[in-house]
Amino acid sequence: MILLGVNIDHCATLRQARYKDVGEGGAVEPDPVALAERAERAGADGITAHLREDRRHIQERDVRRLRDSVSTRLNLEIACTRAMIDFAVGLRPHSVCVVPENRTEVTTEGGLDVVAGRDRVKACIKAMAAAGIETSLFIDPDEAQIELSAKLGAPTVELHTGAYANAYGTPRRSAEFQRLRLGAARAHDLGLRVNAGHGINYVNIAEVRTVPHLHELNIGHSILSRALFSGIEEAVREMKARMNP
Repeated sequence: MILLGVNIDHCATLRQARYKDVGEGGAVEPDPVALAERAERAGADGITAHLREDRRHIQERDVRRLRDSVSTRLNLEIACTRAMIDFAVGLRPHSVCVVPENRTEVTTEGGLDVVAGRDRVKACIKAMAAAGIETSLFIDPDEAQIELSAKLGAPTVELHTGAYANAYGTPRRSAEFQRLRLGAARAHDLGLRVNAGHGINYVNIAEVRTVPHLHELNIGHSILSRALFSGIEEAVREMKARMNP
């Protein structure tokens, strides 16, 4: 069975659009922690939140509250910086996913360049391992990135499915899907756990779920969009049903 991690970032995006200047004791509507609790009750296998350096959506108080309240697993997405590494070690979530970060992007636009940032990524993996935190590297399904991730000791990679999702209605779809399949197979052969995420929705999940060796999918935007109409519980239940028919 493929596990579902629900990314709650954009619940906080909606809150910050109205309440970004309200102090910690002020209004929190909508509350991402309450959303996470409902997602878990509906069957989510984990909760993912990205604490960005510019704090555009999820705030430090959110992840601290999540750490105390999540009953499944808290997966914290962070940039590979000293400040974020130190925060994660202090928080001690169940797992950390290291992602690239560009402050001009609306959402993460590509995979982490492990090759270019080899020393920083290696230091991050080492720090997380010492703290008992599992590390995942959010990477494109490219052989060089996958092989170096294994060499540096990362136990898990999360394959970036964005290029495939963006190509879904184009002639590039088949080639991008093949990249994902080959990437997942190579990662598995190297002993890596294989997760995937970005741009997965209620339509393309029918194909994504056939990628070999998938352990977990992290999905946020599509689930939260569906939740506006059906509620978070139904949105989570429907995605899980489509993931594991």
